[in-house]
Amino acid sequence: MRRIKKTAAFLLSLCLMGCAVGKGEGAQGSENTFTSMEAEPDLSYEVPVGSPNIFVNQLGYISESTKVAVFCADELPGTFRVIRKDTGESVFTGYLEENEYLHKTQEYTGYGDFSEVNEPGVYYIEAPVIGRSYSFTIGEDLYDEVFREACRQYYYNRCGMTLSREYAGEMAHNACHTGKALLREDSSVSMDVSGGWHQDETGAKVVEPAAKNIAIMLLAYELYGDSFTDDMGIPESENGVPDLLDEIRYEVEWLLKMQDPATGAVYSGVTIYEQGAGRSGAYVESGDLETARAFAMVLAKFSYLYQHYDTAYATECLKAADRAWKYAILNEDRKEGEASGWKFAAAAELYRASGQQVCHRYISEYLTGKNLEGNMDEVIFLGCVTYISTKQPVKLSLCENISKALMDKGEEISEAARDSVFMSTGNTDQEGQQELLTNMMYLTMIDHMISNHEYENMIENHLHYLMGRNEKAVSYIDQVGENNDKTIEEGVGIMKQFDADSKLIFMLSEIVGRHRN
Repeated sequence: MRRIKKTAAFLLSLCLMGCAVGKGEGAQGSENTFTSMEAEPDLSYEVPVGSPNIFVNQLGYISESTKVAVFCADELPGTFRVIRKDTGESVFTGYLEENEYLHKTQEYTGYGDFSEVNEPGVYYIEAPVIGRSYSFTIGEDLYDEVFREACRQYYYNRCGMTLSREYAGEMAHNACHTGKALLREDSSVSMDVSGGWHQDETGAKVVEPAAKNIAIMLLAYELYGDSFTDDMGIPESENGVPDLLDEIRYEVEWLLKMQDPATGAVYSGVTIYEQGAGRSGAYVESGDLETARAFAMVLAKFSYLYQHYDTAYATECLKAADRAWKYAILNEDRKEGEASGWKFAAAAELYRASGQQVCHRYISEYLTGKNLEGNMDEVIFLGCVTYISTKQPVKLSLCENISKALMDKGEEISEAARDSVFMSTGNTDQEGQQELLTNMMYLTMIDHMISNHEYENMIENHLHYLMGRNEKAVSYIDQVGENNDKTIEEGVGIMKQFDADSKLIFMLSEIVGRHRN
């Protein structure tokens, strides 16, 4: 891995001026069968409901992919079987590998590779003493529907329009929050800020998280555009524009309403308040310079990618981004402005979209001498990726520093995953899920740069973790698997978390695109 890392960094340093951006081998089959001293084996596979000792991805595995189950128990058997659920037929017998004792959990852990099982169908795994796993599917295009639903979550959260059952199913609802909102600082002023996406159960809409999550999805589209189709089942489907961009445009139209056209300033968001008798109203909250920078960043990024579909609208968005940028420049405190990750990301997007040298000067000032390792949050990451991807002239030394920081981050994530029983970083609570998804956003980007097969396996292992191959045997992908977030009332699934769903889309876009190819 160290050799791969150094080689990749060297290759990147040669091309960045114009760049655009299992767990081992499968176990061999065996003719061995479970035996017993009795004429008819008496093997118990009973385990407490909801707490199996064999952990699998409860959605399933792509036919030709690496397939590994994790076993954890006080005592582990030497072998396991893969059973076809509809017939009860045993289709594969395998041996547990890397059996070791964990003092922290006081359990033994082992791994069972059943990659040889490729026939489409529904299966489960069973083993002597410790019982059976939840069921799972093996097939092609297995993650496509989950990917589709993750993308459609933003449609379900549209504000200001009626969602029909034709498109939204049980998520259908009448138009909401269509009236004008009051300016918090001056209630004599009312504004039309309808549209956009609800970000939580209160119906709030805030510019900065909207900007970050849109940018993450736009980067996924930029890297894996072929994964995004024009038939995801929203009103704009089959209009010649990928549905992800259609959905993002709906949010962008709301963002444009949040800008003061006279000054370029941007309001920070919309909050909902109760008026009594089941009625509610909305306040428009005042913004600050960071709000303006976030707005400038995402509008510039959207304009750059959307220009191929609607040049006039893309230009309108770029002009709005430029007005917000100039407003922030004119009103910022010099010392505060220098420390802003949002300003850096906005400068990177505006430089790529318009070639403004003032933006490049700020990028150079921000990155020169900056230690990115350990200091690259999501916003800075987005700015860095855009800078090394631009066709505008760049400084090679800055690109090399960015690439080194990304490569080091990839190695840090991979080492943490290798040390984990479940081959994953993060954990099962919402904070841990966010950490996992953020790590996979970084690793997916790095894999795009260097095409590392080990990283591809790690990305897929993290999806297995989220879908049930974790210490709680719970699938945190909404309504996926026998034991998912709803069945145990663990909390909302990942798709219902505004700041998590975009990263899930990012992660799935790589996996879906790779398996389609």
